[in-house]
Amino acid sequence: MEKLTIKQIITKIQQEELFEAVSVDYSFTIKIDAYVPYACGAVHDGHQFRRELWENCLHSEYDRWFEEDPATKEMIQTHPIVIAGMNSRFEYDLNRAPETAIYEDAWGKQLWKKPLSETMKQKSLNKHANFYKVVHALIEKLEEKFGVCVIYDMHSYNWKRWEREVPTFNFGTTNINNARFGEIIEEWRKMLSEINLPNGIVSTSKINDTFQGNGYFLKFITQHFSNTLVLATEVKKIYCDEINQVMFPEVVSALEKALKTLIPKHSGKFYIEHKHEE
Repeated sequence: MEKLTIKQIITKIQQEELFEAVSVDYSFTIKIDAYVPYACGAVHDGHQFRRELWENCLHSEYDRWFEEDPATKEMIQTHPIVIAGMNSRFEYDLNRAPETAIYEDAWGKQLWKKPLSETMKQKSLNKHANFYKVVHALIEKLEEKFGVCVIYDMHSYNWKRWEREVPTFNFGTTNINNARFGEIIEEWRKMLSEINLPNGIVSTSKINDTFQGNGYFLKFITQHFSNTLVLATEVKKIYCDEINQVMFPEVVSALEKALKTLIPKHSGKFYIEHKHEE
């Protein structure tokens, strides 16, 4: 893995180079093993939290971990193109627009002892902006090369805060073209519902049940690129004990193994069906 500037990363993408890199400010990683018509993202995988913010933060390390999406990068790490955040969403949220990316409160609790200075905010927003410069360059290259592409936008969610039964997998479709992509969306739902998981976990999969797909990563790509489908896929946190902060590696491994097969199969079908539409 290399440490590269944003300009260097974008140049490598534009020249269709294969590489694995961390951004020079250690805010995100990107890997391109091959140029294919799909990519995977894990924008909430990060847990790093800038040290100069520690004393001013009212949330504990556990509070932050609880709302992050740990192991989502691990679930997709074997795929040819993977981009993932390294910083906690409590520093800045890559799945929110710049104007709301820095929290003042989080899940009903005030975040900062005293308001952040504009300098502190700008440090975070610069990282947010740089990430999306790279995302734009990546999708632009994939559409240029293949005409269409599909992005698997991986997240997880805390199921124990819900007072009803919630699905193992949920994905939101309110901000994507359902008329155009409806069949391939349903195919993804069906594939996820058939995943075999350990420990007696039953796979269920629903559309717009717990979340509707309102994240900025999806919206940014969809608004800038008309031939890219983003599937905002939420995994219920059946792969950890969200209350006691214990990871279940056998479940993470099972999810990774399943997605290693299903994502290429699904993206291949997507490409065959939609490559002549651009």
